[in-house]
Amino acid sequence: MGIYIFVSVIIIIACVLQVLIVLVQNSKGGGLAANFTSAGQSMGIRKTADFLEKSTWTLAAAILILCVVATAAIPRGSGAERSRIENSIQNAVDPNAIPTLPTAVPNEPSTTPSGNQQQPEN
Repeated sequence: MGIYIFVSVIIIIACVLQVLIVLVQNSKGGGLAANFTSAGQSMGIRKTADFLEKSTWTLAAAILILCVVATAAIPRGSGAERSRIENSIQNAVDPNAIPTLPTAVPNEPSTTPSGNQQQPEN
C-alpha cells in the first residue's frame, strides 16, 4: 500500500507542475518568453518556448506512466475483505428471489386539493 500512496503523491505533484507550466505558456507562442525581450539573455525566447514545450510533453508522459504504475500497485484485498455490494449479495435472504414492487390499489377514490372526490373510471 505504501508504493501506491507514494506514486499517487508523485502523480499529484506532476499534475500541479503540468498546470503551472501550461499557464505560463501563451497560446500564441509568447508566454514567459514574451517578457524576455533583451538580446543578452542566457536563454533566448525560442529556447524558453522549447523548454516549456518539452517539459509539457515530458510531464504528460510521466503522468501517463505513473498512472499505469499506480493501477498496477493498487492494494488488493485479501479473501476476507469484500466490497459492500459483495457483502449485500452474500447476506441476502434469498438471492434468487424476484423483487416485488408496490402496486396501487385499483378503484380507490382519491381526493383532490379542492375536496371533491374523483369518480373512478370503469
